[in-house]
Amino acid sequence: MRITSTSCICPVLVCLCFMQRCYGTAHHGSIKVTRNQTKHIEGETEVHHRPKRGWVWNQFFVLEEHMGPDPQYVGKLHSNSDKGDGSVKYILTGEGAGTIFIIDDTTGDIHSTKSLDREKKTHYVLHAQAIDRRTNKPLEPESEFIIKVQDINDNAPKFTDGPYIVTVPEMSDMGTSVLQVTATDADDPTYGNSARVVYSILQGQPYFSVDPKTGVIRTALHNMDREAREHYSVVIQAKDMAGQVGGLSGSTTVNITLTDVNDNPPRFPQKHYQLYVPESAQVGSAVGKIKANDADTGSNADMKYTIINGDGSGVFSISTDKDTREGIISLKKPLNYEKKKSYTLNIEGANTHLDFRFSHLGPFKDVTMLKIIVGDVDEPPIFTLPSYVMDVYENAKIGTIVGTVTAQDPDSANNAIRYFIDHHMEEDRYFTIDTNTGTVKTAKVFDREETPWYNITVTASEIDSPGLLSHVPVGIKILDVNDNPPELAGDYDVVVCENAKPGQVIQTISATDRDDFANGQRFHFSLDDSLSFNPNFTLKDNGDNTASILTRRRRFSRTTQDVYYLPVVISDGGIPSLSSSTTLVIRVCACERDGRVRTCNAEAFLSSAGLSTGALIAILLCVVILLVIVVLFITLRRSKKEPLIISEEDVRENVVTYDDEGGGEEDTEAFDITALRNPSAAEELKYRRDVRPEVKPTPKHPTSSRLDSIDVQEFIKQRLAEADLDPSVPPYDSLQTYAYEGQRSEAGSISSLDSATTHSDQDYNYLGDWGPEFKKLAELYGEIESERTT
Repeated sequence: MRITSTSCICPVLVCLCFMQRCYGTAHHGSIKVTRNQTKHIEGETEVHHRPKRGWVWNQFFVLEEHMGPDPQYVGKLHSNSDKGDGSVKYILTGEGAGTIFIIDDTTGDIHSTKSLDREKKTHYVLHAQAIDRRTNKPLEPESEFIIKVQDINDNAPKFTDGPYIVTVPEMSDMGTSVLQVTATDADDPTYGNSARVVYSILQGQPYFSVDPKTGVIRTALHNMDREAREHYSVVIQAKDMAGQVGGLSGSTTVNITLTDVNDNPPRFPQKHYQLYVPESAQVGSAVGKIKANDADTGSNADMKYTIINGDGSGVFSISTDKDTREGIISLKKPLNYEKKKSYTLNIEGANTHLDFRFSHLGPFKDVTMLKIIVGDVDEPPIFTLPSYVMDVYENAKIGTIVGTVTAQDPDSANNAIRYFIDHHMEEDRYFTIDTNTGTVKTAKVFDREETPWYNITVTASEIDSPGLLSHVPVGIKILDVNDNPPELAGDYDVVVCENAKPGQVIQTISATDRDDFANGQRFHFSLDDSLSFNPNFTLKDNGDNTASILTRRRRFSRTTQDVYYLPVVISDGGIPSLSSSTTLVIRVCACERDGRVRTCNAEAFLSSAGLSTGALIAILLCVVILLVIVVLFITLRRSKKEPLIISEEDVRENVVTYDDEGGGEEDTEAFDITALRNPSAAEELKYRRDVRPEVKPTPKHPTSSRLDSIDVQEFIKQRLAEADLDPSVPPYDSLQTYAYEGQRSEAGSISSLDSATTHSDQDYNYLGDWGPEFKKLAELYGEIESERTT
């Protein structure tokens, strides 16, 4: 199939075709184009014949932005099988086929029906095929080709980042790079000069220039001064077609600002200044300002002011205000017109940030002279002292002189002074002052213990100028007089242990005195001499403003006396000496061995065990329940037990149980225990009451009269013999019990029954050393000993 294109305006594009050799007549199905053939002219014969060559084209070209009324011709498809009889049908498929590109299926001509934009799509890929119109069978394989959109110069260069804002230091060298601008062109850079851009400057000369190829903007002058001109607006143009006539162009604006450098030294506008300062100016206050001008800005204009010489350098000082860059002149010492009426200062202003590149423009400092004139002012009186301290004794009478204040007129007139007290506070009403002499007197009677110090303010004014006032603080100290007796330092809770020993310290007391240190810090302690001798306690003065309370005897008993009273007399060392009497309450308490108080009342015995009321109630309930159970158990057993003696004919032995425990060792009146003490008091022979004896009892054994002289063993043997010889003994065993303690030994009885009515001289203090298990026993014997001593 032959493909012919007539739309190529560039002959070079013909080289993009690709050639295929054909031999002889083209075979069926081959794609070829015959080129450079000489056709027959009517009436002439063929004079030259070249061999046929098959040209296979794989791309077409179509111009973009075609605006003609007719479709744009792209090219022609032709198959070798096409004999011109319309039997061959051409089919076009691919990108844009049928919409953008159409084909004449008989002739194979291809047209573009729409205007194309290369910047949107650069080429289209299509497929061509020739088929038999009658059979619809392909005459040759499908062939792929490309239609490229040929570019035209329809896009102007654009600066995508503009407009630009840039800075460059002033005084820069010529040719200093400022900024590089770049313009882009959407046209095809590979075809012609449509996208070839050159740069030029439209505005900003002669200060700046631009490189036509790179777009770099540079300074075009030496030493551009910011103080002369700071802002520049430069217009840069970019033109395609290499800047030729007919090329499209675009422009942008570059705003260039010159930044400051320190190339200008400071300068005072004047070489001489004059300043008026009244003598009444306060020390530390600002009295004037001075400023040196600097054309630079920012840190390049920062400067420092100093006083380099002059007779007023010791009276005045200068500092720099960083915001306004002014020199602030302040007063260091008070001025006195009568002593000195003017001062001279030489002030220097210098830059603090120097740029040595411009040192040849210096020096970067300047000096001026300032003359300060002191103004005369009618001044208020001046006190001889900045403050006064006075004192007066408490209890002093009204009108007592406290002290005197003095003020003078500093002016040459030396006017008379009047004094008065500002009664703005309550304290100011407690004193008066003589208006002419300045003497301060009391207006009330003072109590140092109530207020030890007063502060008042005395005002002085000139009689001729009452509006000029001066004030001075006056502190008045109230001196102490010994008018307060000493007292105990606190409410002491004095406790003595029951097991205390003679000479034991049970409490140390101290005293306080509201009077001053000189009168009230030496105390003496003693017992009241008006009372009788105290046999229980004594008082010892320790000599260090404290006293110790000591016991005089051994052991105290709460049951006998639980509280004692001890009158104490305390006197101070003041002149005259004052004293007071206080009665201390001493409680008797039970203590541990180490002296810790365990309890101080009789009701604390239960609490000493560490049991709460709820626990005690629970224990009592358990005991009651156990007793009820035991009583029920015994009652049930007795109800089931058979009687011991059924009838008089029943001769069996009976055991009778008696459960009388008595009242303990202290119960000596419940029954007669004489039989236990002495076997001689017992009956000689006891017959059984449940069996009638058949014989009379035998006479008393002759040895019974000597029972007092026999021991227990002999006594038991005698009773055993009587039981064996008793004819009334039943034929079964009988258990008889004998209890005898025996005769008194030389060592004495170990039972408390026989010694209940006697008193022992033994000391039971060792019971307190046996531990907590014997505390109760030690307390009982301690109380007995205490009662016995009392």
